[in-house]
Amino acid sequence: MDFKKFLPWIIVAVFVIGIYNWASGIYNNAVSYDQDIKESWGNVNTAYQRRNDLIPNLVRTVKGAADFEKSTLTAVIEARAKATSITIDPKNITPEQLTAFNSAQSGVTSSLSKLLVSVERYPELKANTNFLKLQDELASTENQILTARTRFNEAVKPYNNNINTFPRNVLAGMYGLKEKPYFEAVAGAEKPAEVKF
Repeated sequence: MDFKKFLPWIIVAVFVIGIYNWASGIYNNAVSYDQDIKESWGNVNTAYQRRNDLIPNLVRTVKGAADFEKSTLTAVIEARAKATSITIDPKNITPEQLTAFNSAQSGVTSSLSKLLVSVERYPELKANTNFLKLQDELASTENQILTARTRFNEAVKPYNNNINTFPRNVLAGMYGLKEKPYFEAVAGAEKPAEVKF
């Protein structure tokens, strides 16, 4: 049997198998990283859902205070409704969708901050154990949200690196894989907070 006769076919077969393994490895890595992003996005949503679940209890507790600013409560309720109306599929997330989501969630944060500042004028609320417990739970939830957002960004980075480096980006384009956006700070976050006494 003449081995030299089959040598070109063996070389072609090894080359084809190598290319196939390399290309499928890129795609399989992207799928694995994408699953990590979906898991991280689920954790982001869970943290925001926890905050949204606390808001009605907070509003009910604050409503009990005589003469509390109704416009402040209305702003919190409306911000929560807007934030919960935005849903995102992490598989097809776009920078615009993430910006809209982030903006809506910032509206909730802002309205809650105004609510908590308003409470300072109501000593009976500041002494209410239910309110204090809800305030602590909200603070804890805000920390969970920060952690979930950070972990989401950490999950996005390897995915983006996988599909954006050459020559992987050529195959990623053929597979239809697109870069995922990161959570960014809301507009104006770089300015120091104004403290008034």
